[in-house]
Amino acid sequence: MIIKSAKFVISNTDYKKCPEDGKLEYAFIGRSNVGKSSLINMLTNHHGLAMASSKPGKTQLINHFLINDEWYLVDLPGYGYAQRGKEGREQIRKIIDSYIQYRAELTNLFLLLDCRHAPQKIDLEFMQWLGEEGVPFAIIFTKTDKISKSKLKENVAVYIDKLEETWDELPPIFYTSSEHKIGRDEVLDYIESINESIER
Repeated sequence: MIIKSAKFVISNTDYKKCPEDGKLEYAFIGRSNVGKSSLINMLTNHHGLAMASSKPGKTQLINHFLINDEWYLVDLPGYGYAQRGKEGREQIRKIIDSYIQYRAELTNLFLLLDCRHAPQKIDLEFMQWLGEEGVPFAIIFTKTDKISKSKLKENVAVYIDKLEETWDELPPIFYTSSEHKIGRDEVLDYIESINESIER
């Protein structure tokens, strides 16, 4: 897929106020500081489209970006940011949960995981919830340039072992580096293949 245009459309805390034109939506989510904004900017080839920050917990809204005037890339708030406080975390959780559960246009959710870390309880529980809710999702391992190939292989194997304890079938898995544009074509081609199959 070639990205010809990517433009910010709207930010919301309420899924009911999201665009009503019926276009397909591909949402990106992950724990705070997983590299979501950098990945979105890399995928769209648009530096500064999503606001990247060294401070975790920056995204607190549902952000819609219109891609090629055909589909939406949706930037969801990061979850599990401890310094947000219990009330703040609960508010963010409600924004995320209601969008994922009730947004009919949500076509696929991309869950971002930092490849440098061991499986986190919060991520595994989130995936379990997605499975129970029947939400189609794919996993994106981010920051693959930050560790050696052998360490990456080792870390991913641990994740897969953990997932296979509860999942009969694993979701699609992608490997990315925003800095080196690794995985860009694979993720965009996957989105394009879903778009085409729905059109058919």
